[in-house]
Parts: sequence; structure tokens; C-alpha cells
Amino acid sequence: MQAKAYAAQAADTPLAPWNFERRDVGPQDVLIEIAYCGVCHTDVHQARNEWFPGIFPMVPGHEIVGKIVQVGVDAKKHKPGDLAGVGVMVDSCRTCEDCRNGQEQFCSVSPVVTYNTRDKNGQPVYGGYSNYIVVHEDFALRVSEKLDLAGVAPLLCAGITTYSPLRRRNVGKGHKLAVVGLGGLGHMAVKFGAAFGADVTVLSTSPNKAEAARRLGANRLVVTKDEEQMKAAQRSFDFIIDTVAADHDINPYLATLRTNGVYVNVGMPVQPFQVPSFTLAMGNKVVAGSGAGGLPETQEMLDFCAEKNIVADVELVNMKDINAAFERMLRGDVLYRFVIDMKTL
Repeated sequence: MQAKAYAAQAADTPLAPWNFERRDVGPQDVLIEIAYCGVCHTDVHQARNEWFPGIFPMVPGHEIVGKIVQVGVDAKKHKPGDLAGVGVMVDSCRTCEDCRNGQEQFCSVSPVVTYNTRDKNGQPVYGGYSNYIVVHEDFALRVSEKLDLAGVAPLLCAGITTYSPLRRRNVGKGHKLAVVGLGGLGHMAVKFGAAFGADVTVLSTSPNKAEAARRLGANRLVVTKDEEQMKAAQRSFDFIIDTVAADHDINPYLATLRTNGVYVNVGMPVQPFQVPSFTLAMGNKVVAGSGAGGLPETQEMLDFCAEKNIVADVELVNMKDINAAFERMLRGDVLYRFVIDMKTL
């Protein structure tokens, strides 16, 4: 079917209008009319070839929500009119160990992420900066009608990326959690940490974010440029979740971990971290990573958000302003996630 989108034609060109063909709706597929798509820092990384050579033209976008308008003849999980979300992946083998364990995002056989990849037939896959998307019914997640749909969109990446490592480590009452950065991912980590019952501290270079941090559910903010505040915070936290996408030194933050503390990176900076082995040995500290979440966990997160009335804080943007939104996001000039209103496409 004919679809409209904004695409990057090359790594050094801005996103611009582009018409293309979506694949036909197969027997177990659903067709979703996209209402909103979140703007993730990953979109910039990939559209500009900052991680690896991309497949162009590239239609970014993996925080997708909308309404199902058509289902395949054998599709049983959804019906036309249902609200649905699509996150960072649109297909997997379903049979490897990771897929069987509900971690389809790590499929070792035939993973298909939502854009900048190829499907099982070798065709390029295009993301959510578009008016429609076709996915297998298993990869269309149920979305509650009780929540603001624009605020739900970032849950499909920023939400699950922070929910997953906190849930997997059972972060909750009695734990002290620090969140590095208060952007798109960071503000969701604060909301989830508070909802799970943890004592939450935001670690930020910006003292003027203290009030916002508390409004989101944090107990306090530590200014990382203030040596006295950082010294006072040493050996304070059971867990740290680092949401910063820009290159940075994590060693000052590791000093704030308690013995047996865990540091989880979800921000994915371009440059690798450099951590002395002595730093980890002194205190049995763990530096870990976490990548999105599988289908069962993402549905669990969406259901939890519906129960607790949790959505992202968003700023709606017109599709034509996406390049300006990229630049503002790189400057940290957004509270806290841009979401494209697809009516403006």
C-alpha cells in the first residue's frame, strides 16, 4: 500500500517528505494507522550513521501508537478499532532461546528491528515517522484507552528501556536508586522508581532541575558539578540507572554506589566507558547494560502504566519541524520527549 513519511535520503541530509510502498497485510498481520510517534535519541544516532552504516532512505521512529484499521485473515489477537503500540522490533524467529524466554529483542536468528534493517525477505524496514505501519499481530501491543495516547508513545522505548532493568533487579521499597540525567529516559526512570517505592535521587549537572525532579517523584537532586554534593553522596546508592546518551565519564558516579551496587547503562553513548578494574573490585560493584524489553515485559509495562496512570511528559511537534526537534533534543531543550502528531504529516 502507498504510505507517506519523512525520511533521511543519506546520513548528511535532513529528513524530508517521502512516499513509499508498505508491504501488503499478510494473514497474521495488522495494519496500524499511526497517531503519534515519539522521537528517540536513537533516531538521530541512526539517521546520521553514528553507530554503523545505515540503510537509506531511512524512516526513523520506534515509539509508535495508533489504531488498528485492518487485520489479516488469520490474525486473532486484535480487531479493527483497537489501540496498539509498536516498539523497537517488528519481528523475530520466535524459536531461539531468547525468543522462547520472552526476550525477542535479542533474537539470535532473525531479529528485525523497527527501522534501519531488513526483514526476513531482505527488504528494508521503515519506521514510525509515517502514516501507516504493517506488523505481525504478535508485535502489536495492547494500549489502554484510559491513557493519553501521545504520552503513551514514548513508553514503547523510553518506558520499557527504563522499566525493564528496574523490574529485573526488583528495585523497590528499601532501595536507594539514582538516575543519571533527566531527559526522555531519565524522567521515565524517576517515575518508575518512585512507583516501585524506591528512594529516588536524580544526578544532574543542572541545579535548576531540582523542582522538576521532585515533581516527577524524586526525593532529591544532586548537582554532579558540585564537589561537596558528590562527596556527600559517595557510597549512597544500591542502584544507578544511567540514561545519558552523550559521551561522559562514569567513574564519579561509580563512587556513589554502595557495596554490591549495580550501575546500569541504558543511554548508549557512542564512545566506550573506561573503568579501572580496581574501581569495580573495591565494593563488588557491577556495571551492566540493558536493552529495551521483550514482548511480554513490554505488555506488562503498558498494563502497569494503565493501572498507575503513568505516561511520558511530552511536547507535541509537527512533522515538518522534525529536523529542528532533532537539534533541540541534542541540546536538551525538551521536557521530556518530543512526540510527532501524525495528523500534521
